[in-house]
Amino acid sequence: MTEALKAKPEVLPEKLVKVYIKMRAKRAELSAAFDEQDNKIKAQMEKVKAALLEYCKENSVESVRTTEGLFYRTVKTNYWTSDWESMGKFILEHQAPELLEKRIHQGNMRQFLEEHPDVLPPGLNVDSEYGITVRRK
Repeated sequence: MTEALKAKPEVLPEKLVKVYIKMRAKRAELSAAFDEQDNKIKAQMEKVKAALLEYCKENSVESVRTTEGLFYRTVKTNYWTSDWESMGKFILEHQAPELLEKRIHQGNMRQFLEEHPDVLPPGLNVDSEYGITVRRK
């Protein structure tokens, strides 16, 4: 038990849970109001960005400097596959593992370790911490 709880015996877990739930509800209320306003502004910004992109296209320019600031258009390219089996073969054939990102699928690793408790992959690091979940009754 923490020192704060030891020092104040009148603070019971019931009161702490009640306060926590009340605070969480207030945060949700504030967050919803913020999200609503933020989404309106984001939609307006998208319209302005579309107009600026159109300006660049119509005037065959990549950037424009104004008295208020600079804007320029960029190209963002995304790559994906709809055929992972073929992509896997391609990567192996061309010895190009750098085409993939290095990360471990958390759920699959947890399941693997549960199914194989005596097998530990070399170099695997594990970090666990306790948390608290509060539910309304």
